[in-house]
Amino acid sequence: MFMVDLEKAPAARPQGEPVRRPDAEGCLTAAVRIPVRIVVLVLVVPVRMVWDALVVVGRFLRDTVLRPVGRALAWLGRAVFVWPLLGLWRYAVVPLAKGVGWLGHVLLVVPAVWLYRWVLTPVGQALAWFLTRVGAVLAAVGRGLYAGLAWLGRYLVVVPGAWVYRWVLTPVGRALARCGRALVWCGRQVARGVGLVVTGVGFVLYWVVRVLLVLPALAVWRWVLAPVGRALAVVGREVWDALGHAWRIAGYLSRAVGRFLGTLLRWTVVEPVRWVYRSVLTPVGRAVRDAVLRPLAEAGRGAGRAARQALASARRSARQARADVRRMLFGEPAGRQRVDRRELLDAQTRTLEKRTGHETSPPTRG
Repeated sequence: MFMVDLEKAPAARPQGEPVRRPDAEGCLTAAVRIPVRIVVLVLVVPVRMVWDALVVVGRFLRDTVLRPVGRALAWLGRAVFVWPLLGLWRYAVVPLAKGVGWLGHVLLVVPAVWLYRWVLTPVGQALAWFLTRVGAVLAAVGRGLYAGLAWLGRYLVVVPGAWVYRWVLTPVGRALARCGRALVWCGRQVARGVGLVVTGVGFVLYWVVRVLLVLPALAVWRWVLAPVGRALAVVGREVWDALGHAWRIAGYLSRAVGRFLGTLLRWTVVEPVRWVYRSVLTPVGRAVRDAVLRPLAEAGRGAGRAARQALASARRSARQARADVRRMLFGEPAGRQRVDRRELLDAQTRTLEKRTGHETSPPTRG
């Protein structure tokens, strides 16, 4: 009877990690092993046995009850729903639809085509011929009416209108145009006189404003405001330059004072603090690190290593206990037989030759 090995395979050792011997175990590991095996035997093994029993029962129910019931329900569903619907569609709906289609073709399409070909087409052609002749007659009548109306309009409207335009409107328009040209000439003369008056008044006002306002203002600007402005510009430029020089000198002074204060602060505060840090705090910190923190860290790492070893030993003990109980209940597992791949390929080749009756080349290895 083949049994599955439930023990975990040893984990691959990382590269660079030292090899640990199984017999290199401490007293803590040896003291924890027996209680852990007892706990595993009391608690884990019954739970695993119940789980295996449930798995076997579940597989038995799946193979003997659920699969047959599912297949029966599937066959019943096909027999009750699929096959009747398929037969109804194939032997009832499709023939009925074909019969209805043939009946509609015979009762509707064929009469409609006959009616269109032998009734509607001749009637339509006759109506078209009749309407064409009637249209020709109406067109001839319309052309005659158009010619008569055009003759009446020419001799009743166009000829009298041309006579009125030539012998009445044209002389009246020429007389009105002559009167308009006379009025335009009078308006031009009046506009010229008004322009001369306005030009004279403007010339007088120009010289009055120039003499009374422009020339005094120009004299004040040239002989008073311009010299004063130049003087003020010189004064402002000098003041601005003086401010620039004063600003730069103040910067030099403030830089010197800042350097003095920085030097004083460095020699009174920073250098003593640096000396205390280098000469007092650093040696004390190193001594505390070497005397207290490192031993505590080593002790913590050693405790963690011991705890991990204890847990690993407990896991190995649990696996060993499970293996022992399984071995007591089910016996030793049978060893797996090694199958030669080349022999298997040769056997497959011989079987293929027997089936086909001629020699074939052996299949290549994948």
